Amino acid sequence: MRIDPRPLPAVLPFLGELPPLLTRLYAARGVQSEAELDKSLARLIPYQQLKGIDTAVDLLVTALEQRQRILIVGDFDADGATASAVGTLGLRLLGAAHVDYLVPNRFEYGYGLTPEIVAVALQREPQLLITVDNGISSVEGVAAAKAAGLKVLVTDHHLPGEELPAADAIVNPNQPGCTFPSKALAGVGVIFYVLMALRARLRELGWYANTPQPNIGDLLDLVALGSVADVVPLDANNRILVHQGLERIRAGRARPGIKAILEVAKRDAARITSTDLGFILGPRLNAAGRLDDMSLGIECLLTRDFAAAREMAAQLDGMNQDRKSIEQGMQREALAQLKDLPVDSMPYGLCLFDPEWHQGVIGILASRMKERYFRPTIAFADAGDGLLKGSGRSVPGFHIRDALAVVASQHPTLIAKYGGHAMAAGLTLPEENFPLFAEAFDAEVRRQLREEDLTGRLLSDGTLAVEEFHLELARALRHAGPWGQHFPEPLFHGVFQLVEQRVVGERHLKVVLKSECGSVKLDGIAFGVDREVWPNPTVRWVELAYKLDVNEFRGNETVQLMIAHIEPR
Repeated sequence: MRIDPRPLPAVLPFLGELPPLLTRLYAARGVQSEAELDKSLARLIPYQQLKGIDTAVDLLVTALEQRQRILIVGDFDADGATASAVGTLGLRLLGAAHVDYLVPNRFEYGYGLTPEIVAVALQREPQLLITVDNGISSVEGVAAAKAAGLKVLVTDHHLPGEELPAADAIVNPNQPGCTFPSKALAGVGVIFYVLMALRARLRELGWYANTPQPNIGDLLDLVALGSVADVVPLDANNRILVHQGLERIRAGRARPGIKAILEVAKRDAARITSTDLGFILGPRLNAAGRLDDMSLGIECLLTRDFAAAREMAAQLDGMNQDRKSIEQGMQREALAQLKDLPVDSMPYGLCLFDPEWHQGVIGILASRMKERYFRPTIAFADAGDGLLKGSGRSVPGFHIRDALAVVASQHPTLIAKYGGHAMAAGLTLPEENFPLFAEAFDAEVRRQLREEDLTGRLLSDGTLAVEEFHLELARALRHAGPWGQHFPEPLFHGVFQLVEQRVVGERHLKVVLKSECGSVKLDGIAFGVDREVWPNPTVRWVELAYKLDVNEFRGNETVQLMIAHIEPR
């Protein structure tokens, strides 16, 4: 693992009366003006800039006026679950008489608005179908819905294919011709924008002349959760959405389901950060869609009954424990497949398959292998009927969805279908095509990346002086974000004296350190260390890459280093 300095602009921008360290951190993340640090809702990009938004609102106003039955078709991940909940709750809040949702079971129907899901949807006799976090590639599904006489509104954020579905309206910042400045909205962000536009139109039409205007801002806790869990880039617009959601959660104004998941995870809502959304709430919500049916997760987010939410949160937590166990077994099997490969013959693009692997967990497995070997990775599972489903994760500089498009164009019969974005993608292919696909994918990775691109690299924001290891700075960094994809949490590096070391929880290394000059004593923890290396009683000095964090124990707060990388010196 290489630790490199994070690049800084030649001239630091003026960002107001900020401490120099924060100015440097923001500048290194592309912030160019003080206005970009304003996280008020007034700074959101106007919804009017979304292509198709007026047509979408026309559909929804008609549906509300005619008391049509509306059915939301979601996705089975955290973004899809929160988007389904936001769409359902928001439309009810704005006056829709009949709103329900439907999420395909990934093991029966796969992803998106397929003709098979349309057939299931028709049993509920909807008049308007709304897709959330899917639909932009559902050409056949939209055609089936239209043939059945339904109106269709597609809201999505994924990259479109060569052909767009013939929906009545499409809202997607990534569709051709959309000038919306941020292409980074999550699916839940897109449906929230649609609700903002709808509320504005209803206000113009006088719907709220004699009643209070509904506050859709109360849904921002869900928007924040879905955005962070889907690992979309936290540009200035998404940071506003996530910040506002976090503020509502910290103030005790979250949905009962979010409160219940935090409770079962033993997290204090008043201290929650964006990292908690991604690593605490997101996995528990995702567990339902990975192992069973995401409807449980959505119901947990929809309910107003805290007792019911608590019961569902406990079920989600149990599913997440099962998911972890399954994942660990799959990791061991994947490592066994690769352990005998010499480093110089390791594929640049990893393709892994085992007929016993769980479809719902291959995405996590691909992510773990990508992190370990620093190369684009696709993990496959048996999908039945002679097909494999793959889930891929990429490294910076390699657009995995576009790479699949290249492979598909060069080998037209190789891939049945694919989709995704730069850092994550999914595909389906016949099992007999796996060896040829693995070869073609590796060739495309080799065409785009060099050997030095496959070396793990951490970007550091520099070293901290001895006097900077204090609670005030740790607290300031915690709340200076929200941090996330493309706006990473500050990471520092340095050499420390290793005073104590012990393993806790089987794979986590707890350490006591002294600063290089020996004047400050610090606690630190490294998660998921290699047990063949640590603990190591012969090591006295270590080089660390770490985040400065606050540890709370029995009401006392202390500085703690969250160690991202540790190696002997």
